[in-house]
Amino acid sequence: MSKLRFTKDHEWVRYDGNVATVGITDHAQAELGDIVFVELPEVGRELKAGEACAVVESVKAASDVYAPLSGRVSETNNAIVQDPALVNRSAEDEGWFFRMVPTNLSELDTLMDEAAYRDFLASQQ
Repeated sequence: MSKLRFTKDHEWVRYDGNVATVGITDHAQAELGDIVFVELPEVGRELKAGEACAVVESVKAASDVYAPLSGRVSETNNAIVQDPALVNRSAEDEGWFFRMVPTNLSELDTLMDEAAYRDFLASQQ
């Protein structure tokens, strides 16, 4: 059973089995506007939760993407490097950024579930 969680920096993480898939939320891509460039972490890189590990650039701004969990990058989504607008079209599905093998699953419990993330967004209005 997969577990979907969100950060206050607008990343999402879907944990399934022993792999976590990471991307930016639909809210984040909408705020950024048309995405024109994505830089992903290297496969094998060890990340700490909260560490800047990727970059997304739009016509409006550049923004860091932060690791929601500690762990090792196991795969990156080359499709978004080739077609950065895929993040705009499918931020929380096909526009994922990278997959990782988490080293501290208790960090999942510090992240928001969907309802809490919706409440967080509403509080930011």
